[in-house]
Amino acid sequence: MANWGDTVVVHVLNSLENNGTGIHFHGIRQNYTNSMDGVPSITQCAIAPGDSMTYTWRATQYGSSWYHSHFALQAWEGVLGGIIINGPASANYDHDAGNVFLNDWTHQTADAMYNAAQTTGPPALDNGIINGDTSLGARFEMSVTEGDSYRLRLVNGAIDTHFKFSVDNHTMTVMAMDFVPIIPYTADVISIGMGQRYDVVINMNQTADNYWIRAIPQTFCSDNDNADDIKGILRYDATSTADPTSAAYSYVDDCDGEAMSDLVPSVALNAGTVTTNDEEAVTVGRSGGVFKWFMAATTFAVEWADPTLLQIYNGDSNWTTSSHVIQVDNANEWVYFIIETAQAVPHPIHLHGHDFFILAQAEGTYSSDVTLQTTNPPRRDVAMLPASGYLVIGFETDNPGAWLMHCHIGWHTSEGFALQIVERMDEIPALMDYDSFNATCANWNTYAEAFGIEEEDSGV
Repeated sequence: MANWGDTVVVHVLNSLENNGTGIHFHGIRQNYTNSMDGVPSITQCAIAPGDSMTYTWRATQYGSSWYHSHFALQAWEGVLGGIIINGPASANYDHDAGNVFLNDWTHQTADAMYNAAQTTGPPALDNGIINGDTSLGARFEMSVTEGDSYRLRLVNGAIDTHFKFSVDNHTMTVMAMDFVPIIPYTADVISIGMGQRYDVVINMNQTADNYWIRAIPQTFCSDNDNADDIKGILRYDATSTADPTSAAYSYVDDCDGEAMSDLVPSVALNAGTVTTNDEEAVTVGRSGGVFKWFMAATTFAVEWADPTLLQIYNGDSNWTTSSHVIQVDNANEWVYFIIETAQAVPHPIHLHGHDFFILAQAEGTYSSDVTLQTTNPPRRDVAMLPASGYLVIGFETDNPGAWLMHCHIGWHTSEGFALQIVERMDEIPALMDYDSFNATCANWNTYAEAFGIEEEDSGV
């Protein structure tokens, strides 16, 4: 937890025996601190077992998010946690209930299931958890006072589950998306993709009783063996032990995001005129007997020991095809990305280093006839690419660095659904602490050589 404007210092010691690591602070813009973004193969070498790294960054945004490992599938082995940055709010509330994590869960490790994911497709997941609690053990419970209002900071930290969240009989006031405050709107059910966050306020104005809190996997894009019982309990009486008898709201099973028309930033900003335009067609295919995802016919692959920032520092811009670098050199210009898929699979698209503007988002085929919303469009760091549809995003080149863009479905990132944007490359070396950077790489290389470490996924 920090306050808006604070300098945050995080010391990470890798006490694992057999894995590297790197910690990404999801949604944190890292203004002029790209080497603190925590992505092995891009902004650092992996942290070797026994080694440590200190991340230092400024809290230039406020709201709710999470941190997680960006090394292989390690995040979904449990290397994650909440981020709260206190600041202004666009709605009032009495109590801050903190982060409420929505996760899927498997009885095998994510790494053990990866081979099945890349050979036969995404596996069915065993269960889901709300703030670490499950129906197979003790459910998540929240005790409240009648008449008071509570802020919940929802985080979808799942590897492959799009949730719809609701609290029976209660209407939510949605006040923020990712790190962007919005003009409040009300909803009974909220659609939340992987990596996304919503801050909601709930008034405890119902009959004093027990009510189900529901995180419902959407079968359109998620496969969970316990989809009907991922529930917590809201209690007006903390001493009660009875299960609720409340009924769920009706909803449409889909993996669409919240409507663009509802997501109106409370601080209005307009998108600028495009200078660079890039089209990325999303496809999937088999390579060497395993599934790989492609953007613009390229499946992403980079190396833990040779991160992009090190290449830039050494003056090497001969990018490999698989590193899928899009270079934007000029400051304060506008870049638009058109991301499109003909496949009936939706994807949560996450961009590091920016709150991007959502200019268009719909099913169907993108064409120049599509009207882009440039007047105060939604701004966030994760947006849904609709099934058989398109997503158009834009951002200003105001933050030098190498920034990853990827699908936040864990399997898909590992299977190559990513690219990187090298922004204002000439300014990057001066922002790096080369000695610390190089020491992390030297320690990783010593470890990797001694133990014969081989990379089996995309590297991010």
